[in-house]
Amino acid sequence: MNFFINKIEDFLNAVCVLPSRKRPIKILNDISGIIKPGRMTLLLGPPGSGKTTLLLTLAGKLNANLKVSGEVTYNGHGMDEFVPQRTSAYISQNDLHIGEMTVRETLAFSARCQEMLTELSRREKATNIKPDPDIDAYMKATSVQGQEGIVTDYILKILGLDICADTMVGDAMLRGISGGQKKRVTTGEMLVGPAKALFMDEISTGLDSSTTFQIVNSLRQSIHILGGTALIALLQPAPETYDLFDDIILLSEGQIVYQGPREQVLGFFRSMGFSCPERKGVADFLQEVTSQKDQQQYWTRRYEPYHFVSVTEFADAFWSFHVGRELRDELSTPFDKSKNHPAALTTSRYGVSKRELLRACMSREFLLMKRNSFVYIFKLFQLLLIATIAMTVFLRTKMNHGSIEDGLVYMGALFVGILTHLFNGFAELAMSIAKLPVFYKQRDLLFYPAWAYAIPTWILKIPISFLECGIYVGLTYYVIGFDPDIQR
Repeated sequence: MNFFINKIEDFLNAVCVLPSRKRPIKILNDISGIIKPGRMTLLLGPPGSGKTTLLLTLAGKLNANLKVSGEVTYNGHGMDEFVPQRTSAYISQNDLHIGEMTVRETLAFSARCQEMLTELSRREKATNIKPDPDIDAYMKATSVQGQEGIVTDYILKILGLDICADTMVGDAMLRGISGGQKKRVTTGEMLVGPAKALFMDEISTGLDSSTTFQIVNSLRQSIHILGGTALIALLQPAPETYDLFDDIILLSEGQIVYQGPREQVLGFFRSMGFSCPERKGVADFLQEVTSQKDQQQYWTRRYEPYHFVSVTEFADAFWSFHVGRELRDELSTPFDKSKNHPAALTTSRYGVSKRELLRACMSREFLLMKRNSFVYIFKLFQLLLIATIAMTVFLRTKMNHGSIEDGLVYMGALFVGILTHLFNGFAELAMSIAKLPVFYKQRDLLFYPAWAYAIPTWILKIPISFLECGIYVGLTYYVIGFDPDIQR
């Protein structure tokens, strides 16, 4: 009912018969800042403060229905000058992987589709920058599969996944790696590609503090070693996890309350009259100090009466703080585009050629078919069983093709055969639907186009369907009596 009412209202609004009841809601209100490379930035804020919207905006994945006034730039370049889906990566709190593949195979497939080193070499040769001799020698000495293996092994070591590299990822029906390891696999998929800006949304959901610390520590090593950029939103990080970050962004009610080095954040709030007690974690203090119901307990100016400091007052005071003044000076100076390295921003939509993408998806589909071989063996056994039943039920004793009753018998036999193949195809429907979330994620991240995912399924599975039909028809055609000549 609501759907049809909304459609009728949209039509009446379009023809100006009915005034619209929709009102715009501001999610982020006049925010500015800089995410610096080679540093880990923690995004803090209570639920509903706009963290997810900010991360999606920075990653270029914001819903088209939302209006954005302002600009997001990477090294001074607008979002239309490169491919943000491959330069950056938005990592949600949901871990979407194909359970039948191992950790190594999952990362190797991502590396093969994105092919970071091939793209880096191509971009270096397309510019006046002298190619890196190490990369050039590496490209000549190794095949495509060798490149995938070396990059994959390197990321496995950094993320601490080498101990479960040959273990299946698993899903709800298949036992696999732990939840913390799945989080690291989700991050590893991005690290093996050209995306150097990682925007991670609530990756600690469902994990204990120890596992969260291990994941963030692994990310810290990869960011500092590989020279990436990470903006990670966490709800309640433990003190030891909080200390791993270099910078802090505190978001509340759609406004940035503080952005800058982690060491300076408590000094800013002391200047406002609030301090963090020893018994309290800094991350919890930062999220409670802007709340009206929790703010008073942190007031330290005993000789002044407490008054509630709103989020807007905090945000205005930040620009007067020395960290805010330095940030304002940086924002007022445009970034010199000539300092941008050509390998920093990805300009190609896909990392490798269409043929290589098709080969990669084909090899993955063939691997999954081998892993699910029991399904195809069982389907073949089921087909033989139903064919045997059909042969005995419709067994011909004499050939009669003249009466309507005999025609109905033959049509019944045809119906059994068609129904058998119909339900044989349904067996793979659940597996196809289970893989759709992974397909949507990898398609949106520009691992491959939709046709590269669909065509291998047709090429590999339609012959199986023809084989099943051939076996069924070969067994039943003469026995049921469709034709008196067995050779036909």
